[in-house]
Amino acid sequence: MAAIKLNGGVACGISGGICERRVIKKAFRFRTSNRVSQHYFLGASQRKGLRFNNAVKNCAFVSDQGALDYEIGSSGVEERLASRREQLINGSNEGVIALTGIPSVREQTPSVLTELLMLSLPAIAGQAIEPLAQLMETAYIGRLGALDLASAGISISLFNIISKVFNIPLLSVATSFVAEDICRHGNEDSPSDERVILPSVSTALVLSIGIGVFEAAAMYFGSGVLLSMMGISMASPMRIPAEHFLKLRALGAPAVVLSLAIQGILRGFKDTRTPVQCLGLGNLAAVFFFPVAMYSFQLGVTGAAISTVASQYIVTLMMIWHLNKRTPLLLTSLQSLHFGDYLKSGGFLLGRTLAAVLTVTLSTSMAARQGALSMAAHQICLQVWLSASLLVDAQGAASQALIASSFAKRDYSRVKEITYLALKTGLFTGVSIAVILGLSFPSLAKLFTNDVQVLDIVKSGLLFVSASQPLNALAYIFDGLHYGISDFPFAACSMMAVGAISSAFLLYAPSVVGLSGVWSGLTIFMGLRTVAGYTRLLAKDGPWWFLQEIKKPEVGDMKAYS
Repeated sequence: MAAIKLNGGVACGISGGICERRVIKKAFRFRTSNRVSQHYFLGASQRKGLRFNNAVKNCAFVSDQGALDYEIGSSGVEERLASRREQLINGSNEGVIALTGIPSVREQTPSVLTELLMLSLPAIAGQAIEPLAQLMETAYIGRLGALDLASAGISISLFNIISKVFNIPLLSVATSFVAEDICRHGNEDSPSDERVILPSVSTALVLSIGIGVFEAAAMYFGSGVLLSMMGISMASPMRIPAEHFLKLRALGAPAVVLSLAIQGILRGFKDTRTPVQCLGLGNLAAVFFFPVAMYSFQLGVTGAAISTVASQYIVTLMMIWHLNKRTPLLLTSLQSLHFGDYLKSGGFLLGRTLAAVLTVTLSTSMAARQGALSMAAHQICLQVWLSASLLVDAQGAASQALIASSFAKRDYSRVKEITYLALKTGLFTGVSIAVILGLSFPSLAKLFTNDVQVLDIVKSGLLFVSASQPLNALAYIFDGLHYGISDFPFAACSMMAVGAISSAFLLYAPSVVGLSGVWSGLTIFMGLRTVAGYTRLLAKDGPWWFLQEIKKPEVGDMKAYS
């Protein structure tokens, strides 16, 4: 191996220079690492092979063996090299090119805690906005009567089930794939402000449009069949209003799927603020539309459905506008799309989502068979339970974005730190939500209905709604962690097993203990998800092997090249 010239830049601390043509018997590289970054440097261990003729004064470090053989004319260089070596060992990255007095221009990246908070807080706000709008819709409908609330509750549950069966896999896969795409693009020599077409973005958008149209058609033309599957017979007083409500809500399915896909894309960009702005404005419009359409125009539950659909399209149009600022929304060719990658990873998550959705659907179906009053009470409890849980789901999504980026770089130390911090903050959030709901839920239930019988049934669900929140929090955090390292097969298989056990309980318990059996089954469902996620992290032969033992990188770690 012969060396003629060293060309370098500020990042490596090598200004470039001509060296004599000598054979380098051994070349090595070493890495400096701390909690937020890694740096690679090139050195040589030949004692009498290289002369840099005072040209390479910017090099921050050379090997101990060869340091004195480089003819660097500045006095005191040896002492400064030794000092710099101590800084590298201690994890400091300041002054990488300080030997020449040139200040480092590298910006310090935020700490894990700072970055997690910067992503989580807007994501939590975004997750809270939409459920609050759904709670507002439920509250307005509840004042129309128990029958209207029960029929709308069945339709809302069906809409959420069908629209999110494909949305959740698409959202999660898009986040990881876009983060990896951006990581690869960041290694290229292109301007940072240049908008580049990312295949992962184009693929997610095309899939979301197709899936949205399919879901709309399925709910609109198959509303009767779907309600029958939920246990609502033709003789039920809930049948006609529920079918009418579901058909109207089906018109908003394309907007819902597309908006959720764009949220996943923006999370890959580590942008959780833009969805908050769009969701905030769109759902604020829905809150304004509800009383106007339902009471001023006297449309009742029909007005509620129209208001929700209108707000969904407002949110989607704003998200498309913001996404176009980051990447061109152009489709160059179908060959450039990564359908294979999405279908492979999304297939696992589809199975997982179906298992989760079927379990929750079964719980709603078993509650509906208890009567209109029990179904109305279950709808209130379920909406509060899911809305509170989604706050922690936002933290899991933020952890996924951070882990996907670090895992792609094989920065296992940072992944480990993100993992432990996410679990701690998630558990704290879950306990806090449990305390808040335990104190406020009896009063909160009165916002949804004035029916005394429904309120009495709702009070019996207090323990279910509040005490299960820590388990819910950990379950959602584990989901984000597994998605971040693309551990999709385990996520699917574990959810199917957990769903089968919980469904067996749901099929038997409600016939014995009534509505309490439904809520107990959902609590078991979340508890088993938490146990499965924790067990996966402890497996030494699984993808989380690095959590058990991580070898700390040292400056002396060298990789020899022959």
